[in-house]
Amino acid sequence: MRRKYSAVLLSAALALSAAFAASGCVGGSAGTGAAARTSAQEAEQRARAGEVVVALDPDSEPAAGFDPAYGWGAGEHVHEPLIQSTLTVTNPDLTIGYDLATDYSVSEDGLAWTVTIRDDVSFTDGEPLTAEDVAFTYNTVKASSSVSDFTMLDYAEAADVRTVVFHMNRPFSIWPYTMAVTGIVPEHAYDSAAYGASPVGSGRYILKQWDRGQQVILEANPDYYGGEPLMKKVTILFMEEDAAFLAAQAGQVDLAYTSATYSDQQIEGYELASCATVDNRGFNLPAVPEQTDAQGRTVGNDLTADVRVRRAINMGIDRQEMIDHVLNGYGSPAYSVCDQMPWYSEASEVEYDPEGAAALLDEAGWKTGDDGVREKDGVKAELNLLYSAGDSVRQALAADFADQLGDLGISCTLEGVGWDTAYDRALSDPLIWGWGAHTPMELYNIYHTAAGSDSALYSPYASDTVDRYMDQALAQNDLGTSYQLWKQAQWDGAEGVTGEGDIPWVWLVNIDHLYWVRDGLQVAEQKIHPHGHGWSVVNNVDQWTWKG
Repeated sequence: MRRKYSAVLLSAALALSAAFAASGCVGGSAGTGAAARTSAQEAEQRARAGEVVVALDPDSEPAAGFDPAYGWGAGEHVHEPLIQSTLTVTNPDLTIGYDLATDYSVSEDGLAWTVTIRDDVSFTDGEPLTAEDVAFTYNTVKASSSVSDFTMLDYAEAADVRTVVFHMNRPFSIWPYTMAVTGIVPEHAYDSAAYGASPVGSGRYILKQWDRGQQVILEANPDYYGGEPLMKKVTILFMEEDAAFLAAQAGQVDLAYTSATYSDQQIEGYELASCATVDNRGFNLPAVPEQTDAQGRTVGNDLTADVRVRRAINMGIDRQEMIDHVLNGYGSPAYSVCDQMPWYSEASEVEYDPEGAAALLDEAGWKTGDDGVREKDGVKAELNLLYSAGDSVRQALAADFADQLGDLGISCTLEGVGWDTAYDRALSDPLIWGWGAHTPMELYNIYHTAAGSDSALYSPYASDTVDRYMDQALAQNDLGTSYQLWKQAQWDGAEGVTGEGDIPWVWLVNIDHLYWVRDGLQVAEQKIHPHGHGWSVVNNVDQWTWKG
């Protein structure tokens, strides 16, 4: 039986928690006695008042504030901006619904999107929200944002008070997904230097207080057009995972993010809730032979350059074993970067078949040596696997992956690296990554040949067929049709990046997002979370309630 990596992680985490408690940091020994009674009384008061305290990862705090022009609601960890309204929303099944928009259409050539908006929406300063504000927002985000990609947009203009037209540089069928995360700001009250700290919006909540590095306090917008928020006050604390665990133990929070590291634990008065995700973990497998590029970097890997080796790795990995032994059961197998999304192809899935994997490696000329390591032409089958230093879950997954590759006859070493060097190192050595978003652009960004390059952005790989499918998908003026093309890019029965295809990436698991939830708190049903253990859980905090 393989080692239980989660148990190793847990013992280390609990030792760190004990150190936190001994130092008198948040939580401390407040789980007993008068402090515990005080926390319980405060929780009862919050429940009666319709308030909640939530602990999120420190990385959830927006460094540039709550300004959509600087990444609030977008970027790597996409979520609903809460303080601002958006034109569209993603439904629970990740199809598109309406928020400010009442209708939209796209021209036959895909170069103009016309959106009609509601006429009953005002900003919290009392001024009406008009198409001019929408156009101003998008033109500002395009000009200012270093986080969101708006290169497909030429400019936005207000055709009248309720109609905005987006003029595109190129067809972009999935524009509704961009509209779902771009919060609308008021032209009359926008100052790029100050807005992030004092945002004026029209969303479900108003920012009442922001103590940098500590907390954010949101209060329900009494004039919200979409129905009165049920949770009147939301306090977000930014805490490291160990401190969040201790805060839950002490009864100081009502919901706290956690991970599989702590999933074997119990906290009196709380239950462990899990949310399904497309927050996947997987390794890139450099798909070209080792060489030196024009920048002097080592690119490619002679072992993984053979597609038979990459396919063997893909079918030779027991994903459920990883879920059971590393994630304590809190996860699902991953076969693509978009599992469970409307554009996901079930043809991406492969059966665990170690015998078939061994046969492929034999066919590729990699024969098992006396020491159990495969060889070809006197060269050992060896890989150096990279993981981000400080990420214990990725380290444990990498170690399990290495063990399983060892069973196939591929010898692996492990190396923790910083992100300052990881991107370049991954051009030749497999690196464990985390991806997953509520948009098909995740597929495009990973697999499409990068502009000015002869390979995809994050791994030496290129396919004219895959590029063509994705280009055609973006050129459609119907989302449903585009979904089918995204699926074909994954596997069309003969070519693609998943299934029996090129496998420039091997996807392992989707990590469930875990939370300690206080008894009595009713968290509204969650849609599948994207990558990033942050604001996604409070996307619908306005619908949370307390029992009784």
